[in-house]
Amino acid sequence: MQKDVMTVEGEAALRTELDHLIKVVRPGIIESIATAREHGDLKENAEYHAAREQQSFAEGRIQAIESKLSHSQVVDISKIPQGDRVIFGSTVTMINMDTDAKVTYRIVGDDEASVPEGKISYQSPIARAMISKEIGDVVVVKAPSGDVEYEIDDVVYVTK
Repeated sequence: MQKDVMTVEGEAALRTELDHLIKVVRPGIIESIATAREHGDLKENAEYHAAREQQSFAEGRIQAIESKLSHSQVVDISKIPQGDRVIFGSTVTMINMDTDAKVTYRIVGDDEASVPEGKISYQSPIARAMISKEIGDVVVVKAPSGDVEYEIDDVVYVTK
């Protein structure tokens, strides 16, 4: 099985979600099931069936998070000496060679990716084009509208 990669922040977010599911959501669902059982016949008890469905979803999510955490490699970019090379976890500023527009992305794990927040998956076409390149290098990103050239302007190894 291939290991997933995530940042320290990504791991912390998953652990927070897991903690919430185990300590808040799971007990709430158990209470809802108990309350619904008190209403009698379970075959026609919509509250009971809804609570059981919530339980199934929550338990599935708990298992998925536990699996991800146990099979993932966590990369702490703050422990790596600053360099000019684009690596997982780095924040990269690029200049579009056609428009001179600047874009900044942080390369993160799949679960952490959020384009509105400027976080892209290390498996995305843009990240794949950038990884291992250095400041001043030109990268070509294959986009649906055609190839786009960017110059790597800055690489920073910081968290958040």
